[in-house]
Amino acid sequence: MLETDNLFKRKRAIEPFSFNQEVADVFDDMVERSVPFYKEIHKIILDVLGKSFMPGDRIYDLGCSTGTTIKILHDFIKEKFPDQYFEIVGVDNSQAMLNNCQKKLSGISNATLTCDDLEKIELGPSGLTVMNYTLQFINPIKRPELLNKIYDSLRPGGVFILSEKIKAEDNFIDDLLIDLYYDFKRRNGYSELEIAQKREALENVLVPITPNNQIELLKMAGFSRVEVLFRWYNFACYLGVK
Repeated sequence: MLETDNLFKRKRAIEPFSFNQEVADVFDDMVERSVPFYKEIHKIILDVLGKSFMPGDRIYDLGCSTGTTIKILHDFIKEKFPDQYFEIVGVDNSQAMLNNCQKKLSGISNATLTCDDLEKIELGPSGLTVMNYTLQFINPIKRPELLNKIYDSLRPGGVFILSEKIKAEDNFIDDLLIDLYYDFKRRNGYSELEIAQKREALENVLVPITPNNQIELLKMAGFSRVEVLFRWYNFACYLGVK
């Protein structure tokens, strides 16, 4: 049973948002109510994986949080490609998140979890790398180097799927998309106080960029084949193929 996200339900002193134990404990509810089409993004990832998987592939989930994506990837491959060897590596810099992830992945032997900063890790050869709403939390100055590392680690034909909150080019439209997103959160039961306090906590912690800028970064990293797979207001999912 999901623990309900009530972190910002009451007035509190606002500190910069971090993926600590109190966030980890409510994260699954938080992401379902805060990220539009979260389940649909996973369906897209599985559709792409079904076309690109090769036996023996290593798959990275960078910013794996509580392991939802890893579990979905594992179960999909086991069903669609039975008896084929593969490995999934989850990386997150929050031990609290990984503790919950470990519980969710109980019984799965071919998933490895690593607690480390993404800027510091070494990536081995891989067929798929997923970053679901993770790059947005990394210092923009450090993003190009990480994207270069991801590109270099992929085998030819390997796939990178990136899901992010985004910023519109036009400020008026950006404000409109933010308002529409907050309407989405209201529909999912968040109050005005919760929305305002969460926004304050995320200020300068989550830094979105425009789709044009994101695509340019992917191309600079080496991805000549790049496309937006999905967009909803101020959220987008990108595909890069090596």
